[in-house]
Amino acid sequence: MKKAFSEKYKPKEKEVLNILNSFENNGESVGKGDRNVIKIFPLGEQEINIKSFKIPNLINKVVYNFFRKSKAERSFLNASYLLSNNIGTPYPVAFMEESNPLFFGKSYYISEHQDADLTYRELVENANYPDRENILRQFTAFTHKLHENRILFKDHSPGNTLIKKEENEYKFYLVDLNRMDFKDLSFHERIKNFSRLSPHKEMVATMSDEYAKITGQPYDKVFGLMWGLTEKFQMKFHRKRELKKKLKLK
Repeated sequence: MKKAFSEKYKPKEKEVLNILNSFENNGESVGKGDRNVIKIFPLGEQEINIKSFKIPNLINKVVYNFFRKSKAERSFLNASYLLSNNIGTPYPVAFMEESNPLFFGKSYYISEHQDADLTYRELVENANYPDRENILRQFTAFTHKLHENRILFKDHSPGNTLIKKEENEYKFYLVDLNRMDFKDLSFHERIKNFSRLSPHKEMVATMSDEYAKITGQPYDKVFGLMWGLTEKFQMKFHRKRELKKKLKLK
């Protein structure tokens, strides 16, 4: 087994391994677990999340074994990088991988459990969510901070940002971290990073207004591009979903 622990959790390695050995039968499940399974476990006086990634297909069993870092390892490394740049994410505990000389097998990413008041999804689904506009504007500033730190979060979608209110401010924590690029971002790349977040024009308008204020770019330029890219994503998303429905009916 390949594994790595953060410095903070190296003293608890044995305890974490014991928990992992009981993963299948114990723990509190989070979400549906269609592809990956996430469970919460107690560790001393706190809680940890263990994400068990689906065993990859035959090609990726070879790719992850020899040529590319696994999703679990990338999640662990990306979390460490985010924290080093003062970007919120649940604190990384460890990652572990099972493999044999030929094929990659199971893998796990372990992090501290992060309490949250909501995810971005609640803002999409509830137009009357309390303080919604303020949260959207602070979220936009958070996304701008990502971009300024040369971070492109490829899975910047409604369920992947946890939000916690602390007095008059909101703190944002990214999850599902295995797909990120670290590079200088063009204006187009920055605005496209908002395109998967909401199908609602008024939400896009609010985020565009805040991003324009932060960057000094004209609002019409920001909104025109952000809404155009959002519409393009939504069309592609719905076409893909309809195609899946048709294939299931055959």
